Order: sequence, then structure tokens, then C-alpha cells
Amino acid sequence: MNHDTRATAALPHGAPATAADKAEAARQLGREARGMVGVAWRCPCGRPGVVVSAPRLADGTPFPTTYYLTCPRAVAACSRLEAQGAMADMTARLATDEALAGHYAAAHAAYLADRAALGSSDEIAGISAGGMPTRVKCLHALVGHALAAGPGVNPLGDEAVALIGRFWEPDCGDSTPTRHRRRRNAPERSIA
Repeated sequence: MNHDTRATAALPHGAPATAADKAEAARQLGREARGMVGVAWRCPCGRPGVVVSAPRLADGTPFPTTYYLTCPRAVAACSRLEAQGAMADMTARLATDEALAGHYAAAHAAYLADRAALGSSDEIAGISAGGMPTRVKCLHALVGHALAAGPGVNPLGDEAVALIGRFWEPDCGDSTPTRHRRRRNAPERSIA
């Protein structure tokens, strides 16, 4: 069975990727988006911002990152948060806040369920993304999951989304490649 066909039929969030979506994701990343089968979240300008990847690439390689953040502005904002120490702070809070740790473990389970709907790969069984369920090692993965699944699923992804704010503003809809542009305004604290 073609992996893309199976994955597209069972897409947990978003819609199947079009040729234009794949081309835009490749432009954003500077390379092809591996295993891309769908778009789970779109920027208000309509561009893919989070793509859905099959759990196994066409060449048979397992691929654990189901929700891959492609929006260059979101990627840059996550990188800034990581550089500021946000991951260490979040991981420390997981060790002391039982409610947060429980909600984060539930986010891990939700991620695994979404991947299972797309197919299986024994090599990555039980492995989600971003360090879930016990630590934070990649805000890009957590933001991708939070944007794809919506608020209330991944607490630390939701927190990171709130911290990066309205990353698509200003001028997101123009044709200038966003990965080469700098933000002119500081991010707001809320995505709403």
C-alpha cells in the first residue's frame, strides 16, 4: 500500500496536501518536506504552517515527527524561546507540577494516537516528539502539535504558542520569502 494514500485517508487534523502546499512547504524549508501528506494548520495568509508527515517515509525510514512546523516565522520564534532557556524552565516545572505533568503525558498519548491513525512504525512505537512525556527538548515540535491539535491538547505547546504571539504579523501575506526577513515588532503574548 502506498504510504501517502493510507496516511491521507486517515488524516487526524487538517486536510490532504496539494501540490501547491508541498511546493510552498519546500520553499519555506529550503528542501522537500519529507513524508508530507497533509496540512494541519495554515497561517492566516493561507500558507502551510504545520504539515502532517507519514510515520514511515517512502524509502521505509521511520519518521516520528507527525506535526512538522514549517512557517519560517514560527520556527524563528521557537528558536528564540529555546535560546532564552524556555525548555529548561518547562522541564523543571514538569518535575514539580503533577497536574502539568499529567496533562503533558496526555498530550503525548494524543500525539501517538494521531500518528497511529496515519500508519505504524515499530521502530518509533511509544516515541512522540519534543521530549514528551517527561521533558521538553524541542519547542518547534510542541508548537507544531499545539497548532495542529488546537488549544487544550498540549499545555506546553499552548504556552509556547502564547509566548511567540502573532508571529505571522506584519506583512505575512506578501511574496517575500519569510525565512529571510526580520520581525519589526516584538511578539505579542497571545495568539488569539
